Amino acid sequence: MNRRQFLRTQGALLTLPFLPSLGAALTKATLPSKKLVMMYVPNGLVRRCFFPGEERSEVPGFVGGFDAEKLKNQTRIQNNPGIYPLDLTSSMQPLAGLTKDFTLVTGLDRTYQDGQDVHAQGASCYLTSVSPEQAADKGMRHPNGRSLDQVIGDHIGRATPFNTLEISCNGFKAGKEDIYFDNISWYGPDRIAPSIKDPQKLYERLFMAGSYRTHLDDVTDLMLADAKTLAKKLGRDDRETLAEFMGMIREIEIRIAKMGKLLDGAAVHVPKNEILPRGEYIRLQIDLMLLALQMGITNVSTFMVGPERWDATLLYEGVFDKPVQHHTMTHNQKGDGYKDLQKIDIFHMEQYAYLLERMKAIKEADGSSLLDNSIVTYGAGLGDGATHQYFDLPLIVAGRGQGQIKQGRFIQCKSGTLNSNMWLTLAKLMGLEIDRYADSSGVISELWT
Repeated sequence: MNRRQFLRTQGALLTLPFLPSLGAALTKATLPSKKLVMMYVPNGLVRRCFFPGEERSEVPGFVGGFDAEKLKNQTRIQNNPGIYPLDLTSSMQPLAGLTKDFTLVTGLDRTYQDGQDVHAQGASCYLTSVSPEQAADKGMRHPNGRSLDQVIGDHIGRATPFNTLEISCNGFKAGKEDIYFDNISWYGPDRIAPSIKDPQKLYERLFMAGSYRTHLDDVTDLMLADAKTLAKKLGRDDRETLAEFMGMIREIEIRIAKMGKLLDGAAVHVPKNEILPRGEYIRLQIDLMLLALQMGITNVSTFMVGPERWDATLLYEGVFDKPVQHHTMTHNQKGDGYKDLQKIDIFHMEQYAYLLERMKAIKEADGSSLLDNSIVTYGAGLGDGATHQYFDLPLIVAGRGQGQIKQGRFIQCKSGTLNSNMWLTLAKLMGLEIDRYADSSGVISELWT
């Protein structure tokens, strides 16, 4: 039994989850693999509702354009560096039941270069952190470089089918902006690591269907006979684990089919993507990513909640009665305008909370949770969508990284700390032996236990 890792059938291959009986055979020196998930939200956040102590700050005006000097001259709130108790702001309330599982970090900046749109740099430079000077030295047209997830995947990805997994929740088929607005993962300068936006395509990739046949029936139907044969050889706990696992996959199949019917039945005069409920879509992509992590298909994943800037209307079910444009709302925060915008921030935070709660519930072979063995970040490439500031980037770091991270705190870095310092820290926590990443100048030592 310890040699059997898959359910098999013609046209598909399904990696089994860890079974309790196999976990009992592990030695103390054997740990589940460490995972990294990086979730990105577009268009910044309503800063005054997210950063502790700023709830009554002045509502920001609009600052646009490509001029870095104009952005640099914005009034900056200086941090008092140190470690403080975690105080949940109004936008962070969906995480109220998870306060021992994450840490809020503020004071992080990224370098900025004139000539490329602020939103494009917010996304495309988020995980690369190449400085304009480094880009000039290497002759890069834009400072995009190789992103952190790819660098870490190079190191730890050899034990999994996919070094990295790139996922996006931008369901629009036609591009409204160029690739720099819609990607955070890069193999290198101008070499995009394409994200998977369609749940059906992500599902087929995880089950390796495309390599075997042009059409794949439901995996659970194909695997049923093999699962029944295997179940006869398992103990009660193992059978329950297998049944829960197969049930989860069946539920995902049903949700994908439901989404397809919803799109097919959309009114002709309404762009189909507008009627796709954002929460259902995002959570379906999250669950598919969790399957990939649980099955050992990958240990590194980026998850882009939405693209930067695209003036596209989207349906935030349970929040607004009709589709709205997120980006446009970020530039209309005066008066009570920020209150409606904050509803989208809270909506996104609810999806992050869903991810963390699911990871806490999934048990690994040694009895620890998936979240115990993971680092799960949540952040944006803009500090505030109205001012387009590239400083004071919001960041949450969740998970314990197998006991390396002490959670439940609020870490204020010195204002101006490079976000590449955080990326270097995460790389080291994931096992890389490197002294520098992009334009980093050190690590965030406060994050370690």
